[in-house]
Amino acid sequence: MEALQGKAPSESAVESRFLLMPHEANPYGTAFGGVIVSWMDMVAGMAAQRHCGTVAVTAGMDSIAFKAPIRVGDHVVVKACVNYVSRTSMEVGVKVIRENPYTGEQVIATSAHLTFVALDAQREPTPVPPLTPETAEEQRRFANARIRALHRKELLKKMRPE
Repeated sequence: MEALQGKAPSESAVESRFLLMPHEANPYGTAFGGVIVSWMDMVAGMAAQRHCGTVAVTAGMDSIAFKAPIRVGDHVVVKACVNYVSRTSMEVGVKVIRENPYTGEQVIATSAHLTFVALDAQREPTPVPPLTPETAEEQRRFANARIRALHRKELLKKMRPE
């Protein structure tokens, strides 16, 4: 099997923008959490697919934190970047930013870490290219994601099946 060439996180990073509409908000005029989570999953999935060059499916989401409300009419910036890769899986970090459309003021509203698995044409897990963090920030995210990946594996071992 041919060795996969490594990719820098910047090669697969994705940024998308949305406008929060009334049908995406609760009676108080703030975003439904599910709408934000779906945007996060979509943008993170694009980053994962760009990294692995094949189908990537969501395997999990953790560490989600809603920090600030997003209101109807706010611009929503969703940024995703691959933080860490294992053999067939990837952790993608996602940051959601609330942006005032008139002043440009930005506030981090939500963040999370999603795990994706790369699939081949037969829909079986397939190896992903290694991640080659280049900047100090990318190296920090890689190291932190490695710790999270180890903790997820340890937790799964400790949990009893139903």
